[in-house]
Amino acid sequence: MTAGHVPRRRLNPGTVARSTARATVFRVDLREAGLVAVLLVLAGVSWIVSAVQMSGMDMGRWTDPGPLGFFLTTWVVMLAAMMFPSVAPMVVAYARITEHRRETGRYAPSGSTAVFVAGYLISWTIFGLAAYALYTAVAALVPGLFSSDPGGRYLAAGVIFAAAVYQLTPAKNVSLMKCRTPMDFILHRIRYGPIGALRLGLEHGAWCVACCWALMVALFALGVMSVGWMAVVGAFIALEKMLPWKRLANRSVAVALGLIAVFVAFAPGMVPGLGM
Repeated sequence: MTAGHVPRRRLNPGTVARSTARATVFRVDLREAGLVAVLLVLAGVSWIVSAVQMSGMDMGRWTDPGPLGFFLTTWVVMLAAMMFPSVAPMVVAYARITEHRRETGRYAPSGSTAVFVAGYLISWTIFGLAAYALYTAVAALVPGLFSSDPGGRYLAAGVIFAAAVYQLTPAKNVSLMKCRTPMDFILHRIRYGPIGALRLGLEHGAWCVACCWALMVALFALGVMSVGWMAVVGAFIALEKMLPWKRLANRSVAVALGLIAVFVAFAPGMVPGLGM
């Protein structure tokens, strides 16, 4: 090494990308604001459609989800209503990265963000179909299990309490962290092009299912055709994914689920929508 020579540090491209992304996280971008607005409008429209579709179908705990075609349509609309607000940060992070590539002349085809969202919905749709198949199979094998009598009530309470317990498990913590760190999640997994966008959306959807499946099963127990319980579960999901205090949000949802389970089991008439 010659005198006066200063050694050059080799920069890790991944570190540079992450630093750039974090430095621009608070930058106001009208396109990103428009994307969030579109997601929120779609969620709002989905709430209205859900209310219309479910009108007169809420029969309390273990509501029959209806024929497969009706359930599938209703489920996808429900997903948009419940999940789009909480998934917005992840969608914005993906759109920001692909737009930056496009502006710098690199490969990032238009429409990738929509494909990413589609992949996310597909993962949740697969879960919904599996839950529907399990529900109908058990109902056929054990007639009356999902009834409004005390047996059905205690089963619902047990399912909801199990969801509360899941909130406290390592599996919940790991999957929730994947949902709460959009830039980190995408930068470690991103692939470009339609197939890459679909794959990433499917993967994020799978992590979201791992995070929230117990809450969705609790929704079946409370009444999957209840707009009110949809709103409660959707609020739980948004709180634990978006509030800055992860542990507090997670534990608060666990406590709330535990209390709901107690009311379902011992005092269902004290809470509107629980049924007798």
